[in-house]
Amino acid sequence: MECLYKQWDHRHSTFGNVAFVGFLLAQTLDGVFTYLGVSLWGPRVEANPLIGSLMTVVGPASRLAGAKLMAIGFGMALHLRRVHNLVAFLTIVYVAVAILPWTAVFLAN
Repeated sequence: MECLYKQWDHRHSTFGNVAFVGFLLAQTLDGVFTYLGVSLWGPRVEANPLIGSLMTVVGPASRLAGAKLMAIGFGMALHLRRVHNLVAFLTIVYVAVAILPWTAVFLAN
């Protein structure tokens, strides 16, 4: 588990840059897919109860933008600290638990 949060020695890393760009793409896709899902089926379709309840109060666009910008900010902080393995791991997890399920829901309907 230590390898996930180990800081890389190299200042510039192609692996780190690719991992961060993948993280940005995963966050962007999740934001777009969530907005489309909420527009089509309402806020109850959101799996995260905190985000879903805040969407009913503040609206889906502003709440999703805030959540995605916060996630991107944390990912950027990890990238700038050169913790690239964790960014890559989070990207893979995010694709598995957010992007693939949304894709399945959209393809099934």
